[in-house]
Amino acid sequence: MTDEPIDPDEDASMRDDMVADAPKENVVHFNPWRDFNDAAPQIDVFGDEPDPEQIAQFMQVVFGYCDGLIPVRSFIDKGQGIDGRPHNIWLEADRAAPEKMATFATWASREGAAVYVIPGTVAASGQAKAAEILQMQTVVVDLDTGDIAAKRAHLERHLGAPTMVVESGGVTPEGQRKAHVWWMLTEPAEGEDIARVCRLRGDIAAKVGGDMHFRSAHQPIRVAGSVYYKNSLKTQVRIVEVNAGLERDLAEFIEAVADMPPAPGVSLQPEFTHSDKPALDEVLVTPVREGAQDDWSRFEGASAAIGHFIRMVHEGRMTKDEGWEGICGYNAAMLRPQWPIERLKRESERLWERHVEKYGPPLIRLVSGAPGPQDMPAFTLGALLDDQSPMPEDIIAPRVLTPGGLLVLGGAPKVGKSDLLISWLVHMAAGVPFLGFTPPRPLRVFYLQAEIQYHYLRERLKQIALPPKVLAAARDTFVATPKLKMLLDNEGSVRVARAVQTAFPDAPPNILCVDPIRNLFDGGPDGGGENDNTAMMFFLKERVEVLRDHIDADCGVILVHHTKKLSKQQVKDDPFLALSGASALRGFYTSGLILHRPDEEAPERKLEIELRNGPALHGKLIDKIGGKWVEINPMNERLVRKEVGAKHDAERNRKRDVILDLLFEEAAGGHLYTTMQFAEAFENQGGLGSKYTIRERLSVLATKGHVKFLRDGSAFGYPKVRSRFGYLCVNGMRFRPEERVDQETGEVFENADPVLPSHYKCPNSGVCMDVENPAVWVYPETVSEDDLGSLTPKSEA
Repeated sequence: MTDEPIDPDEDASMRDDMVADAPKENVVHFNPWRDFNDAAPQIDVFGDEPDPEQIAQFMQVVFGYCDGLIPVRSFIDKGQGIDGRPHNIWLEADRAAPEKMATFATWASREGAAVYVIPGTVAASGQAKAAEILQMQTVVVDLDTGDIAAKRAHLERHLGAPTMVVESGGVTPEGQRKAHVWWMLTEPAEGEDIARVCRLRGDIAAKVGGDMHFRSAHQPIRVAGSVYYKNSLKTQVRIVEVNAGLERDLAEFIEAVADMPPAPGVSLQPEFTHSDKPALDEVLVTPVREGAQDDWSRFEGASAAIGHFIRMVHEGRMTKDEGWEGICGYNAAMLRPQWPIERLKRESERLWERHVEKYGPPLIRLVSGAPGPQDMPAFTLGALLDDQSPMPEDIIAPRVLTPGGLLVLGGAPKVGKSDLLISWLVHMAAGVPFLGFTPPRPLRVFYLQAEIQYHYLRERLKQIALPPKVLAAARDTFVATPKLKMLLDNEGSVRVARAVQTAFPDAPPNILCVDPIRNLFDGGPDGGGENDNTAMMFFLKERVEVLRDHIDADCGVILVHHTKKLSKQQVKDDPFLALSGASALRGFYTSGLILHRPDEEAPERKLEIELRNGPALHGKLIDKIGGKWVEINPMNERLVRKEVGAKHDAERNRKRDVILDLLFEEAAGGHLYTTMQFAEAFENQGGLGSKYTIRERLSVLATKGHVKFLRDGSAFGYPKVRSRFGYLCVNGMRFRPEERVDQETGEVFENADPVLPSHYKCPNSGVCMDVENPAVWVYPETVSEDDLGSLTPKSEA
């Protein structure tokens, strides 16, 4: 709909007309010759016609998952020399919508009219305002100026391939076709997510020089497959690229856009001043007299000042009392003579009502408990040295989380952050140490998480292998939220503060955990992302700290954050550079933890630790074994030639499996072997190597209990041996199994004599000892799970 720069006032009137001309009922079925034939048709038999197939593709991408009504509008494009009134309809977002849209586009084409939609659905006919949009399932950017091809290439390089690209019909002065680039989301955005989508559309447009009008949810756009009329040009709005099934997760897409740099030649510096009106800074500090003696009138000055303070209060940057004090201060200092207080209040209330009607309900400012300039503490060196009072008790020792401290836990997606964090927090709520982190007593924990929905949260809590005593102790002191669809702005902060107070009415929590930052991030009035230092500092100081101080100044805060991809060497040199977002985060926290995999093919994770308030702590090597997080002794970790060592380990395990399989199969064929006979018989077979290598492997397997021995083989036609051990025997070994058929039932089963061991090699002394119970195969207690591998007796397999 914005194929060339459009005056914002004209654009706004276009949207307002959709509401003013709204029919009383939704138009679902219509006859173009009955309902719309109020002007002579303008038919160009040589021009392009609407394409129902492209319209259907467009409707699937833009509305395929949505429910509700689709606002549709048609009007005569400029430059045709004809007039006609606009037409608005509302189509039900169902299977019939593409066919109805094609019918409407065909009628509009005969009338020389363009077809537009708002890429979102509403609840009722007549609705088309931004606040009335219920669902949006796409993110779109309109490229209508400059080097369109270069901008598309920049978007695809940093954001990936789009779901759909539409040539809108217009042509730039350089001769390039203007385009709409669409990305389809995995699910429709609703509620507060719609604001995130609109902010995302504005961020993309700002970074590539696109149309900034798409910051508004009700900005209309041309329908692909319809016909473009402008300046005597008739052409089809064409889909030039479709990647069916390519969908993006909203949270991940927001992070990708935040990481995307501006396109070459694009400046993100906004222009705050305009030549046709004075700057606000000048208005607030320049006296103005009655009778139009100055550059602007008292009414203009008062309106600008009142509007400034109203915006500050509405955005939560001031309390109402502070805003009113600012208005009164301007009135007293700059208006000569002053306005009466009654008029000032009346004008303020009028402008406040208009602002709320236009921008929605105000946000409530949480009053920070931070000391003001008048009571800022300061101490002499002597006072600090003489203070012998005990140190504050750690929330989590040793100095990992201190009173009023901020801990950031970072890690790549799917590395196990949430699983580790939940286990950790539950242990802290129970007052039980976890991986060397110790609480002084059972702690009150509020887990504010925005990733896992309720049913899957309770499923995960049940799946985590926690001791029953820990679960019993943390039943009432650990409180978690299900997945939240909100931002931690002023309104969200108030909701969180109320939820915390409701969860812990008697005493505030000791720990407030936010998981993850990116799903709740609010960069302030300028809408900056996580990579913006100013936006990150605003979030930490104006959101996190204010919320913490409102709950309890001594409450410890844990923030969970994602990491970006770095090379193994970069992670080794400084793992905390991997934290996504601005460098301001690292300079602000008191403790930092990074969870990563040193080896992607190994299950072990490394937990790196950085402390501001205490001595350095060595990183921890941890793993989840049997459903429980445990710390692994780093002395057991191979340091040199890890890859080569892993290959040798795998080769030894392979030879173990080959030897055991051969012994099992040979017994089934009627053959038993002593150690030397087996080594000589199978030398250089199955990749086992020489007979000496085979003998060494058999000795190791005997020590680990995989191989035992039978002295007397007379039951199988073999003589009793006089060697130190005897015939080799493995678990589940059978001698010449034969199939037998039950004459009565016809059932087929095997009849075989088991080969049971009589002696085994002692794992401690190497002495041959008698087996107590040949029917039960016992492994030494020192054998690890890696030694056992995936071995299963063939009789049970």
